[in-house]
Amino acid sequence: MSSPPPRSRRSARSVRPGRDPGPGLVARVLVGLALLAFYGVLAAGSVVVFTSLWQGGLDPGVVVLGIGVGTLVAAYLSLRLGTQRILSQLDARELSEARAPAVHRLLADLADAMEIDRPRLLVARLGEPNAFALATRGRGTVVVAASLFELLDGGEIEALLAHELAHLERRDSLVQTAVLSVSQLVVVLVEVLLSPVVFLVTGIALSLAWFRGAPRSWPETVPGRIRRRLESGVVLVGVAVTLLLRAHARRREFAADRRAAEVTGRPRALASALRKLDRASKPAAVGRSPLWHGEVESDAERRLREYFSTHPPTKERIERLADIAADSATRIPVE
Repeated sequence: MSSPPPRSRRSARSVRPGRDPGPGLVARVLVGLALLAFYGVLAAGSVVVFTSLWQGGLDPGVVVLGIGVGTLVAAYLSLRLGTQRILSQLDARELSEARAPAVHRLLADLADAMEIDRPRLLVARLGEPNAFALATRGRGTVVVAASLFELLDGGEIEALLAHELAHLERRDSLVQTAVLSVSQLVVVLVEVLLSPVVFLVTGIALSLAWFRGAPRSWPETVPGRIRRRLESGVVLVGVAVTLLLRAHARRREFAADRRAAEVTGRPRALASALRKLDRASKPAAVGRSPLWHGEVESDAERRLREYFSTHPPTKERIERLADIAADSATRIPVE
């Protein structure tokens, strides 16, 4: 019986995790040097571009003005295109004055009180009762769900229309779009300013990983960890900007509520409308076993959802309307 052939020392050697035994030492070094040179050129090129712009005698005021004008133009175009896209996706029809004269009288009186052009009124079949304003060309547009006319009474519809007209009066759509464009510009500028460092540490991380024979281990190198920290920092900047945008949007919702209460003089009606909309948007728990509890949202999850929401909690909006009503000697029951 013949003995098995002895295994070579190379084949018996275990391969370290993450190490690629394929390329030889010379090949790994050449690839590592090529990667280091490539990313080094990118980093140096970025520095040269920044230095040239800095030494080119550009007036910082002109640069800021140009960026501001460009941002506003981009925001305006984004708003127009976004509005057109929303209208094209809606199954909405204009509600004629002959068909709903009372609603149009409400709309005309509110527009006169706010000194704005009377907007178009569209009725759509939405998934849930809702209303929103769109900054369309020429004059604004208010879209209401057809189910609102069955859910709300006349005073509540008037209050809801006043809330949407307040958004048009304050040009909230344009302001929000402009703020969004500025925030996106801030994140892009942070990424651009960090690009030389990111290119450099990426090249060093890749080259070190190839020198060691483990190309896929580059994120675990010291420069690789530095790059991940830089990326995490940019992500944190984006999250912080998003939270600020959401907080700004919630403040404008509160302001629209105050304006609607001021114009109509009936904060009770808006509070009632908000309560009905909130109830109608929640699925009814019908036919479920009393033993079924479902997934319960934790306080941390609820707070996180509220932080990223563009609208304040309905309960808080009703409470603020209750304060407004109290100032005008009106009492609103808050549930």
